[in-house]
Amino acid sequence: MKKIIISSILSLTIAFNPLHTNIGNAYTQINSSLLLKTGMKNQNIIILQNNLKELGYFNAIPTGYYGSITKKSVLNFQKNNNLLADGIAGKNTIQKLHSLNSKTIPSVTRGSSTSQSDWTWFSKIQYALPRESTFEVLDIYSGKSFKAKRTYGTNHIDAETINEYDTSVFKNIFGGNWSWNKRPVIVTYNGISLPASMAGMPHAGNDSAPATAYTTWRSGNYGSGTNLDAVKNNGMNGVFDIHFLGSKTHSSNRIDNVHQNNIRISRDYIGK
Repeated sequence: MKKIIISSILSLTIAFNPLHTNIGNAYTQINSSLLLKTGMKNQNIIILQNNLKELGYFNAIPTGYYGSITKKSVLNFQKNNNLLADGIAGKNTIQKLHSLNSKTIPSVTRGSSTSQSDWTWFSKIQYALPRESTFEVLDIYSGKSFKAKRTYGTNHIDAETINEYDTSVFKNIFGGNWSWNKRPVIVTYNGISLPASMAGMPHAGNDSAPATAYTTWRSGNYGSGTNLDAVKNNGMNGVFDIHFLGSKTHSSNRIDNVHQNNIRISRDYIGK
């Protein structure tokens, strides 16, 4: 079947902080002779924070200040890459960031385009990706991909990985940890590739309890309630979020600007 690529979805007005979108900063290399640590504030730390953000370690707005959040992000990065875990971004840490962020981003198979302006979540996408559909998710920064299934969700997709292998890939994309960080991705299903954004935190589920049953514990600090975990024995409790153009959160029923900006990044990547 011929691939259809939604290559450049047109207008959606999005209000966002410029630091959310400065993708150039994410790939700017820091001089490895620098020593960045707690208490410092400068442009190099913005670059450091963006680099960590692209790899799933920094879940905040880059400010240029090396505070506790940045130190913890650096520590997690160091631990996951067998570096001295001191929370200081020195030569070895910076060089490792360079090597991971400079990996070639994979290409996406391209085919004929289609009408884009009406391809939003509520107009078409929610129907093009029905519940129980299994699709591929490509993280454009790491080049890693895995399979997932839409099991729940109305304002956006609540997805679950298919098995433990897919879960291991998913978790590795976020630096080996569950994270509310949001990353630009491409979702491909039934010959259609769509720009999207996913978060790395499984929530609202209990893998050991029956799906949709009442359970006293649910992941993501959701407490007791209906169990949103349909795919069993996949190494994940609950669902993770995937947003598309114009989709909304379930809690606030509002558009999430960070997700929407990630979708623009994915759209631009598909259109290259």
